[in-house]
Amino acid sequence: MLTAGVDLAAEPRGTALAVIDWSGSEARVVQLTVGASDAQIVAVAPTVASLGIDCAFGWPDDFVAFVAGHSTGEQLDRSPAERAGSGMDWRRRLAYRETDREIRVLTGRWPLSVSTDRLGLTAMHCAALLESLADGIGRVDRAGGGVAAEVYPSATLRNWGFSTVGYKTDATIRSTLLAAILERAPWLKPGPMAELMTASDDAFDAVIAALAARAHALGQWHRPPPESLDRASREGWIALPSVDLVELRPFS
Repeated sequence: MLTAGVDLAAEPRGTALAVIDWSGSEARVVQLTVGASDAQIVAVAPTVASLGIDCAFGWPDDFVAFVAGHSTGEQLDRSPAERAGSGMDWRRRLAYRETDREIRVLTGRWPLSVSTDRLGLTAMHCAALLESLADGIGRVDRAGGGVAAEVYPSATLRNWGFSTVGYKTDATIRSTLLAAILERAPWLKPGPMAELMTASDDAFDAVIAALAARAHALGQWHRPPPESLDRASREGWIALPSVDLVELRPFS
């Protein structure tokens, strides 16, 4: 089994791609590229069991309706309670997807909002990438039902009990975090890629995305409940592993 992880940015220069080979008794990081193009990602997709992409696959339904309605001058869709209050509840409804609210329940933290945080350009890139992926793996199921899945490396690490404080900006912290991961999962073999993981937070997150993709490939992730499937097919759904890191070890 191969799994791949993508730490997506607005442009290729900030995008990282990792591939992990799970076919033996070890999980070997066999590819790690910073500055990955869409063409490279599209080429890898048909060869892997799961492709974990760190980016929102869609926008909140309420946000989409708000923008469309606002552009034509329609009345804002607010409940009487939302009209009477400060407006924060209504704005939060526009800012977060159903999966974001689920991640808040599971991890205790809100993900970044694709509507209101600095993710817009990356999400536009992701929309184009998902369209390009269709040529190799078929139409992408944003709810996670196919090869491609939306993943969230920071939440994945926290869900596995690792501290994520400062790892995005400090190479020393990334080195310490990588050592803790390898102590928990000695079967994970980054090899010479460990140096790049320490040097680049993009590379680090791409490898974590590929680990989350393993959980997705094995069906060991928090799926959207039946009543949320339709919404998730538009907004996207974060495939957060439902098992600990140690449970992802190779079968051999």
